[in-house]
Amino acid sequence: MNKYQSIETSLIQFMQDEVQKAGFSKTVLGISGGIDSAVVAVLAQKAFGTSFLGLILPSSTSNTSSFSDAQSLCEKFNINVEKIFIGDLVDGYFKDKNATKLRIGNFSARMRMSVLYDISAKEKALVLGTSNKTEILLGYGTIFGDTACAINPIGELYKTEIFEFAAHLGVPSSILNKAPSADLWEGQSDEEEFGFTYAQIDKLLYAHIEKNFSKEELLSAGFEKELVEMTMKRIKDNQFKSKLPTIADLSAVK
Repeated sequence: MNKYQSIETSLIQFMQDEVQKAGFSKTVLGISGGIDSAVVAVLAQKAFGTSFLGLILPSSTSNTSSFSDAQSLCEKFNINVEKIFIGDLVDGYFKDKNATKLRIGNFSARMRMSVLYDISAKEKALVLGTSNKTEILLGYGTIFGDTACAINPIGELYKTEIFEFAAHLGVPSSILNKAPSADLWEGQSDEEEFGFTYAQIDKLLYAHIEKNFSKEELLSAGFEKELVEMTMKRIKDNQFKSKLPTIADLSAVK
């Protein structure tokens, strides 16, 4: 059994066990047309069959090709899917306001998650997550938006592993071959924002996280200073996104 077959078997069992332990039998997932949600969607279909529902949730600023890719994925793997346009929720809030692309994109991500959780309540289903290890470490996600979920099956897989895993699962080439994007606005590109490829970033993250290389050791190993500085800063600045809310300790005053 190869690496990704073992991972597939393990993650399907993990999802089934966690959903059952929570007292549920159904799951829901936002399918964006990107590679991360594609991987989770295929796994969920294998784990839950007709008890899994995919939701395609475009906004006014979404890349239209992303959602045709999402539809094609659902057709290939016989995934039950519903499409709900969230543009009115977003456009209604930002009407007559001078908002940046980033604000609109983050708000759209949170509106998608609001709809997902409402549908999860309606269906009595758990929301599945799609953040990979690279994104989690770099804080590359919208808090209470795409990072929100009940269980996350792919949070221990680096982005480069996600691409390999997706190929193993048979994800369509239209998804495999396009530039990674959070789709916060049309034309947005993850790697353009970073200034480095995921392959470069993951190689550094693996050395830093799995092999415990310090910043100085990373530089000595030949990693570009700009890449090291960018990665270290993102890890430090975004740690709060991976933590539960801090609750004040009042034990000393009670």
